[in-house]
Amino acid sequence: MRNLDFSSWQAVLSTLIGLAVITLIGVGIRLIVMQTVQARRERENRQINERLRTLIAAYKTLGGSFTGDLSVDPTHLRDVQRRGDAPAEPGNAELALPSSDRSRRIRDAVEGALSDILLLGTDEQVRLAARAAAELVAGRPVHTAELVVSLRDFIRGVLDLDPVPSNLEIPRQGPSRPSSAGKGKGEGAREEGKQGGRGGGGGMGGGGMGGGLAAGGVGMGLGAGLTDEAEEGR
Repeated sequence: MRNLDFSSWQAVLSTLIGLAVITLIGVGIRLIVMQTVQARRERENRQINERLRTLIAAYKTLGGSFTGDLSVDPTHLRDVQRRGDAPAEPGNAELALPSSDRSRRIRDAVEGALSDILLLGTDEQVRLAARAAAELVAGRPVHTAELVVSLRDFIRGVLDLDPVPSNLEIPRQGPSRPSSAGKGKGEGAREEGKQGGRGGGGGMGGGGMGGGLAAGGVGMGLGAGLTDEAEEGR
């Protein structure tokens, strides 16, 4: 401010132009810094959200059940058929096939969840997921309760939720069982389609009967008219 010259209007104009340029440069640098920081923050938030969304999905897959068999059966269907565990009777075979398919779907879902945890999990979660994957490869049943607890604590911490009370007893959790809701809906839709087809056939039959009655009435009217004309001619 000491070097500012206000002795003439040319000096004042040059001084103001210099101040404006310096101000614009400062504002531009500030905007660039703010945009850089904001872009980095948005990228970090997207990464955190994607990681959290993936781990929540893995938690639901690995810990969606509290009852029944809470272990993952690593046996493949080809191994069951090779050992001859499948029953020979047709009726029993139909009952056993859905169970094998159900365990296979559970195992496939658990394998996908373990792969996601190996990619995005913490150090503890990666170690637990690697141990579970090794158990699956070795053909031994796998329990996911310890990994589910680690995922639950991590997710609640990221969401700034209070930790689960230590005196609260939560049952052991296992992999979620696939539901057959889609199959039931498909069967219901097919039944409705069949009923709709039958109703349409009934409507067509009713229309045919109505058309026949109308044609019969027209024929009777014409016959009566011809009879009257013949009598008049006589």
